[in-house]
Amino acid sequence: MSSLNERALRRGQPGAVGAWRGQISAAGILIGCIGCIIITASSVYTALKMGALPWPTIFTSITALVLLRAAGRTSLNEANVTQIIMSAGSMVAGGLAFTIPGVWMLGLDAELSWIEIGGVALAGTLLGLVCTALIRRRFVEESDLEYPIGTAAAETLMASRAGGATGKRLFGSMAAAGAWCALRDVAGVVPAMIGALPIPGVAFGIYNSPMLLSVGFLVGGAAVAFWLAGGLIANFGIIVGGSSAGLWDVATAQGIVASLGMGLMMGSGIGVVVRDILPGAIRGARAKAHGIRAVSAADGDGAGVRRGLGRLDAGALALLVAAAALLICLVLALSPLACIVVVALAFVTTIMSAQSVGQTGIDPMEIFGLIVLLIVAAMGESDQVGLFFVAGVVAVACGLAGDVMSDFKTGKILGTDPRAMWVGQAVGALLGTVVSVAVMCALLNAYGAEAFGPGRLFVSAQASVVATMVSGIPSVGAFGIGLAAGVALYCLGIPSMMLGLGVYLPFYMTLSASLGALAKVAYDRVAARRHGRGSADAAAESAGETETSHEESGIIVASGVLGGESIVGVIIALASVATGLLG
Repeated sequence: MSSLNERALRRGQPGAVGAWRGQISAAGILIGCIGCIIITASSVYTALKMGALPWPTIFTSITALVLLRAAGRTSLNEANVTQIIMSAGSMVAGGLAFTIPGVWMLGLDAELSWIEIGGVALAGTLLGLVCTALIRRRFVEESDLEYPIGTAAAETLMASRAGGATGKRLFGSMAAAGAWCALRDVAGVVPAMIGALPIPGVAFGIYNSPMLLSVGFLVGGAAVAFWLAGGLIANFGIIVGGSSAGLWDVATAQGIVASLGMGLMMGSGIGVVVRDILPGAIRGARAKAHGIRAVSAADGDGAGVRRGLGRLDAGALALLVAAAALLICLVLALSPLACIVVVALAFVTTIMSAQSVGQTGIDPMEIFGLIVLLIVAAMGESDQVGLFFVAGVVAVACGLAGDVMSDFKTGKILGTDPRAMWVGQAVGALLGTVVSVAVMCALLNAYGAEAFGPGRLFVSAQASVVATMVSGIPSVGAFGIGLAAGVALYCLGIPSMMLGLGVYLPFYMTLSASLGALAKVAYDRVAARRHGRGSADAAAESAGETETSHEESGIIVASGVLGGESIVGVIIALASVATGLLG
């Protein structure tokens, strides 16, 4: 990692030694805010529709670089801050989408207003921003955590190969996917499902969704293989096999599958804590006890790195914490004791999130929310909607923390000033709070509460897990088995989260994503053959004529496809709401 930082410094990128305000330009803020609105809106839709939220950082890094270059600006630090503004709102959207729809699944939507959803998002955002300001030095400057997403974003920006052809691929794939979505959902020309079979208890078919195919393409073959394995075990092992053998009926089998999937996903989150977080915390405590302090190669690179929190900074952060506490008490109507617990544990869980993202690139934000939810429930909090608020606040804080810490890692490599990055995160997160709440309310008004849940228009897998934990688990035994298996498998290096998603999600989604992963395998093989037999390609690349590698091109197109369908899906929902209001 230090070599990357040295490369950035050798290239003369302005780092912390320069004025941090010089890394935030009017053009960057404008591009970042427009991108933030689009990315946040599409992230809400993607998280609800797919039960997953791919990191947008690489996508936003490429987009920021392309658009800033079109405006005649070439600073990588400016591009970095711009992509930070663009991506920050997506994690706020994820924290909300992975928790709050559970309220609608339980039929409690009459007790939930947009003001309360906004209170959850804003309180979580404020806590996330405060926590990351406090832990940045420890987890980025003084640790050897890799933050694979942040490092990949830095490599993308430093490659500086994203030019006109990249922009055409990105926005062209967006337009194509958006048009396909409109033909399917508005014109009805394209069928939504292909090859559906009437198998009792199994939603078999291929969902005609470019976005879902791109999710499989981006996630990759190995992880999707476990996703598919989980789907086959659940649907054809437990539901079809078990019911055919007379072990249980189809309805009971579906309850077992749902409980098992939830247990696997929650167990995977606990596994992150057991394998990735606790050992590091123990080592850190031992090192501190012996007076050892880990110092990174980048320590002392500039004044911005050496600079700690001044009194003004500390006072501002304290005010943000107080504002979050007031929101939790007054807007969300939680008890003072619950408020104190949520604020205190938000700091603990954001540290866990920073550690998890730093080591694995995975941020199980809803799992951290569930942990705090269960603690608050054990203290006597019985209001179901209030428990969803607890999970939502913590999930938003942890989601934002994971994104912020990855961005700090990118900035460390490039030499971007931490203050400039934090300001960019604050701008994007606060704007994302408004956008994510507006989009969620628009989707609710357009499709109704009955559209959210397993097997429905918006599967909302993570929110369904939270809803089940609040209302009661269908099969406690299956949940316990899944919980134990999730922890054990993750500790063994097996992606139990993907296995759990396959068990939990409808099979048509699993099958469709698997086709996307298969397309990725075929794409890589064809590209490898072309690269292997053509020396002219290599010569062109060395001469700077080839702007992107085949892998980067695939990521660009897949990201554009994912963004195109999700954005058009949001537009369709907004148009539906507007039509209803006018009608």
